[in-house]
Amino acid sequence: MVVRVRDRTTSRRISAAALTCLCAACAVNPAPEPPGPVALPVAELPAAFVGTTADGGHAPLEWWRAFGDPVLDEVVETVIASNFDMAAAVARLQQARTGAHLAGAAILPVVSLGAHVDTFDTPINAGFGAQLQELGLDRLLAGAGDGLALPDRLGLTTYALSSNFAYELDFWGRNRHASLAAGSSLLASEADAHTVRIGILAETITAYFDIVALRRQIVIGDEIAAVLLERERLAESRYDRGLADSLELQLVRGALRDMQAGLPRLATQLAAAEGRLAILMGGYREDVAAVLPEALAPGPADGDLPVGVPARLLQQRPDVLAARHRLVEAGHHVEVRRAALLPSLSFAGTIGLQTTDVGGLFDVRQWFSNLAANLLAPVFDGGRLGGEVALAQSRFDELAAAYGRTVVTAVSEVETALITLRNEARRSDLLAARHAEAQSSLALRSERYASGLGGYGAFLDASRTLLDVESAMAGSDRDLAMARLAVHRALGGAWTAASAADERLPLAGGASVTGRQ
Repeated sequence: MVVRVRDRTTSRRISAAALTCLCAACAVNPAPEPPGPVALPVAELPAAFVGTTADGGHAPLEWWRAFGDPVLDEVVETVIASNFDMAAAVARLQQARTGAHLAGAAILPVVSLGAHVDTFDTPINAGFGAQLQELGLDRLLAGAGDGLALPDRLGLTTYALSSNFAYELDFWGRNRHASLAAGSSLLASEADAHTVRIGILAETITAYFDIVALRRQIVIGDEIAAVLLERERLAESRYDRGLADSLELQLVRGALRDMQAGLPRLATQLAAAEGRLAILMGGYREDVAAVLPEALAPGPADGDLPVGVPARLLQQRPDVLAARHRLVEAGHHVEVRRAALLPSLSFAGTIGLQTTDVGGLFDVRQWFSNLAANLLAPVFDGGRLGGEVALAQSRFDELAAAYGRTVVTAVSEVETALITLRNEARRSDLLAARHAEAQSSLALRSERYASGLGGYGAFLDASRTLLDVESAMAGSDRDLAMARLAVHRALGGAWTAASAADERLPLAGGASVTGRQ
């Protein structure tokens, strides 16, 4: 219904009619209570992770520097600057920002300025002129004398400057909740971008330590193959002299062939790891060769770690943040659908200057206005609006369950990563002790061989044992670095020692997450 506002009396009549329609609409299609704050379920987190006691603080920026490897730092910086997936994530984030801005624009009125020139020129025997002739105006003028007559053509030019506006009164908060939903969607998109960033950096660090471990294993494999080759020559000599049977020679040859057959597989894995890193760097293999030196010797990936990390750090984990913001967004969408059940009132109008003389276009006495109010109320829609409310509520319930699953999954991943890190550290310590024993055994075998008290074969066997342990240590160092990376990834960044006590974790809409006692 469109009503033109002409004076105060008409305005009062419009208001009364609007109130009458509003009451009638509410009586025909009963509406729920006006939208209120979004209520979130409370997700309970444990007070601490399993097996941890100390507190810690979150440090999400440049967490990869905790590995203490300058070469790795340079590789990561290159990936951040050149990775295509990161660039795509940034573009998606910009789209979300634009969408949030567009949603917020609905709260404000729309105002536009215009300049118009309307001209018409028509013959007297057509259109309005023909109607005048049918009414006999031409005969009337001819009978009046003084040479009066209708012109052959009718024409008029009108000039106007105007300002147009339109505004919907957001009485039930529909546009406001839509804007808040878009803001929550933007926050979720930011968390998604952070998730992509962490995932890409994790792939980068994984590829880097794969390259480090494979290069070391190839070098050690070549050294083991050289020892086994020498051991084969010794076994052949002993067999030729009748000092050993063919079984000893076959065992030595079998070990040599196994080692030689494994080296091409290691070379293939190294090429694949370098290819993955090249893609992550947004370049080619020569770009990887330019960044990585031939000899890579990263330090131990241990550093200073707090004994425990409080569960509240999960609020910094991007997938938890994204799930929480999407839950808030779904809550606002429920309120948008509920507000759609209620009547809407909008206003539109035009005000400006209008004249047939361009010279008088800025004469304030030539002002004109055109104001309208539009009241729409749902009466019957076959249950569509009610169904949309139910659908939005179901979506909210689904995301609430997804948020809970995300939280418990995150806790489990952090605890698993911490346990894995602890076990890999123990394994690394045991291999270090085994390496020291193998070095001592080789030194003893070398002294006995030099003094003539031991055989050359025992010396070669001790050399091979030491190289086997070093190869296992190369794999263990890689696994330890991956275990530490898993903790960083599970926590959404790094952690540092802190003394802050456990806190309530605010969400939105008054809800909060508290530690479970």
